[in-house]
Amino acid sequence: MKLNLVYITAKDKDEARKIGRELVKERLAACVNIIDGMNSLYWWEGKIQDDNEAILIAKTKESLVSALITKVKSLHSYSCPCIVSLPILDGNKDYLEWLEKETK
Repeated sequence: MKLNLVYITAKDKDEARKIGRELVKERLAACVNIIDGMNSLYWWEGKIQDDNEAILIAKTKESLVSALITKVKSLHSYSCPCIVSLPILDGNKDYLEWLEKETK
């Protein structure tokens, strides 16, 4: 069983909830956590940006990451959204089995 955490940033909590709800509804993720109020500093279009954003952490199967990325990009307001997948190496076996069961 190969599972991943997918880290995604969004412009605000409303956009994060819209994206997260679709990922769970379509079973591309078993669970999405949303953390609001993150401050982000980054280079964009030749200058440093200083923005508030929201974070989504989606838990999914490795085999669904590509479809999840495609879905996020279709819903996201950014032209180049941050979507980064990280493997889950270990954890509570019962929880990991639940994650696998609740995704496609």
